Amino acid sequence: MRIAIDARLPYYVQGGIASYVRALMTRLPLQDSANDYLMLHARRPALLPVAPGARSVRCWTPAHHRLERLALSVELWPHRPHLLHSPDFICPLAAGWRSVITIHDLTFLIYPQFLTAESRRYYNNQITASVRAADAILADSEATRQDILQRLPVRAAAVHTVHLAQDPRFAPQPAQVVGAMRTRHALPAEYLLFVGTFEPRKNLPALLRAYALVRQQLPDAPALVLAGNSGWLQPELETQAAALHLQQHLLLRPDFPAADLPALYTGASVLALPSHYEGFGLPVLEAMACGTPVVISDRGSLPEIAGGAAISCAPDDDATIASAIERALSDSALRSAKRAGGLVRAAEFSGERCCRETLRVYNLVLHG
Repeated sequence: MRIAIDARLPYYVQGGIASYVRALMTRLPLQDSANDYLMLHARRPALLPVAPGARSVRCWTPAHHRLERLALSVELWPHRPHLLHSPDFICPLAAGWRSVITIHDLTFLIYPQFLTAESRRYYNNQITASVRAADAILADSEATRQDILQRLPVRAAAVHTVHLAQDPRFAPQPAQVVGAMRTRHALPAEYLLFVGTFEPRKNLPALLRAYALVRQQLPDAPALVLAGNSGWLQPELETQAAALHLQQHLLLRPDFPAADLPALYTGASVLALPSHYEGFGLPVLEAMACGTPVVISDRGSLPEIAGGAAISCAPDDDATIASAIERALSDSALRSAKRAGGLVRAAEFSGERCCRETLRVYNLVLHG
């Protein structure tokens, strides 16, 4: 069987979905020698790595183009795949192949105010047609699966929970590696950390307000580092930090290099992710795998993924976010327990299992 994977997105953006696409590209062909794989690449200068047993198909159609569903179908038609996996929610028009899509979250339906108007149009205008065309739907978490069943016209049997996993490179790093990373990025010896895209659903304004409360109780609290991908919230964060008198204690590190993330997590005192909503929350596992205690919100998929190994807070209550961070910083016994529990929890997720369960769904679609 010829299985095609739409791998165009990582050419345009970075982040959790792009990491997921790269993992599928590199691992699936190695675990599945029974089928042939086509990787749909963007027609840009650099090709992403292709695993043995797969070949690249260069596509003109950009990711998230308004005519994407039609144009990509036309481009893919000469290659006649038996199955197409669209890992970024939206599949092209049906053209004789089976279709699997991955839905990572339903932010655009549940919290539309947290997306740009362009993103809302892209997903809202196409998601119903896409799920109706799909033979199977993968959800990153059971929480996301339940959201899909409640809000989209799908059959329960067609929606499968397949947990993502952190890359194996996320593990506790040696002190010299962490020190070199801190020097490269001008970071202090101790810091509180957020990792992710700077966007409203991550609840960063509340994190800043909570951090200001933490500093009132713990004047020597470490600096707060916000690292990850530039979003559409960064200017507002800088303005808010000034209003809260946090300029000397807030370190913005947008577009942080992926290669330095394991050391960044390892060096952090605590990771804080008080999101309003996450379909999975990959930074939680990445931090836990590096031995870093984690504070999460009690919403979306985060409690499911953390499995009791994190400290929870209510994302719409600044005081509870601050209290959770204070406990993580000042209670050494709690920190040790959460660090140990996090390492155990992160080890329960693996890229091999993610691929194995994805292949199981492919086989159900292809062979019944």
